[in-house]
Amino acid sequence: MLFPIDGNPDDPSRLAFQMCETGEKVSFGQLDARANQVAQVLRSCGVGPGEHVAMLMTNQRQFLEACFGMDRAGVYYTTISTRLNCEEVAYIVKDCSAKVLVVSDDLAEVCAPLRALLPAHVRCFTLGQGMEGYERWDEAVDSASVLPIADQSQGLDMLYSSGTTGKPKGVKWPMTQTPAGQRTMLVNLLQPLFGYGRDCRYLSPAPLYHAAPLRHCMTVIKLGGSVWVMASFDAQQALALIEAQRITHSQWVPTMFVRLLKLPAQFRALYDVSSLQVAVHAAAPCPVEVKEKMLAWWGPIINEYYAGTENNGFCAITSVEWLAHKGSVGRATQGQLHICDESGEELPAGETGLVFFSDGPIFTYHNDPERTAQARNAKGWTTLGDIGRVDDEGYLYLVDRRAFMIISGGVNIYPQEAENILIGHPKVLDVAVIGVPNEDFGEEVKAVVQPVNPQDIGPALADELIAYCKQHLASFKCPRTIDFDLQLPRHATGKLYKKLVRDRYWGQS
Repeated sequence: MLFPIDGNPDDPSRLAFQMCETGEKVSFGQLDARANQVAQVLRSCGVGPGEHVAMLMTNQRQFLEACFGMDRAGVYYTTISTRLNCEEVAYIVKDCSAKVLVVSDDLAEVCAPLRALLPAHVRCFTLGQGMEGYERWDEAVDSASVLPIADQSQGLDMLYSSGTTGKPKGVKWPMTQTPAGQRTMLVNLLQPLFGYGRDCRYLSPAPLYHAAPLRHCMTVIKLGGSVWVMASFDAQQALALIEAQRITHSQWVPTMFVRLLKLPAQFRALYDVSSLQVAVHAAAPCPVEVKEKMLAWWGPIINEYYAGTENNGFCAITSVEWLAHKGSVGRATQGQLHICDESGEELPAGETGLVFFSDGPIFTYHNDPERTAQARNAKGWTTLGDIGRVDDEGYLYLVDRRAFMIISGGVNIYPQEAENILIGHPKVLDVAVIGVPNEDFGEEVKAVVQPVNPQDIGPALADELIAYCKQHLASFKCPRTIDFDLQLPRHATGKLYKKLVRDRYWGQS
């Protein structure tokens, strides 16, 4: 058995993870056997080391079982957002050259037409009752050998993160060519920062297809800890789970903090959260006032970090540090932090510029050498496109976010996708899609439209454009509201000054 990765094999009857809503429990022994069966299925499908598989699955038991099997089969595995539409999913499956796709049947509306959009050689499997064109995943896994495959090796996730052009891009690290069950870069990074280990009882309230929930859950389990996975976030249920399961570690996004704080005080007082030792948050800026209230409630156990799916660098900050540096996302704990001007020259402390990291893990964007090159400067340092400044003590403060990317409820939304759709509408002359303040989600999507005919301005056109966008994109990427402008600010060269549009809604001149 490969659990835990540190020390001797653990008691196979100990809990590896539990699905909170269904109560399904998976022991370390069961997970080890199931992972071996998944690896056997992949080899029987002709998936060799270094090749690609993909998953489109809601939070359920088979999700982590599949990922651990892929992780020891030496393959790249891509977990796809369940909020994408059929065409968006098909693009990712084809772009990553997946030889196997596993989907869950509770996503039939997306998955039923998906098979016809994929190459015939892609082996498609579904959980549950099945769909036309899909093989039964559970039948294939159940009938496979529980013995390890002969050529076990360490796999890697290859997750997709949209770029400023709107096209999703796969974040690819080099395959390590090491045996399965060894310490990885992520384990070495996360264990000392957050104290993950055998005694950890970790609550995961977020979708597992996201980088942070997936990577942190797998790290905890690899180190012998136990994980509780929520199917979806519910504030009161999360508090009840912390008390009932004596949760020691958890990870959140600021929107979850807002929802927790909005529970009536008498409800919050019902639950004992004293077992919590570390509450991690990331994915979006957390308002200072919200974090102050969480610290007052939970105490100085809240740790924040800044990183991307690329993991080219990593900053972290404890509660004590944050109280002395309010608004900071921390100091570099992986890679060396640099703030550079537009020409790539490093700026002194206190000045604002593009955030770069050197000496961090190397990544590329799969099938996208141009975008990979754009993420590097002449020194070879890499950036995610965020703007920030560093103080004299090396603490990073983010001033703006990657090319006006919208972060709503911890989900990254790239406005170019919606702009590309809306500009194709016959009544739209020009459009800017931006993030505007939202009390619950941090930001929400808004479009500012310059119509072809000013007489069309009004609620009817706004409703028409929102519906048009939803026909072509996942709804969370589409504007919730639309405003109109007779002239958007563009330079004579055609460049849109989106900052001028955005500043109207953020109280800036």
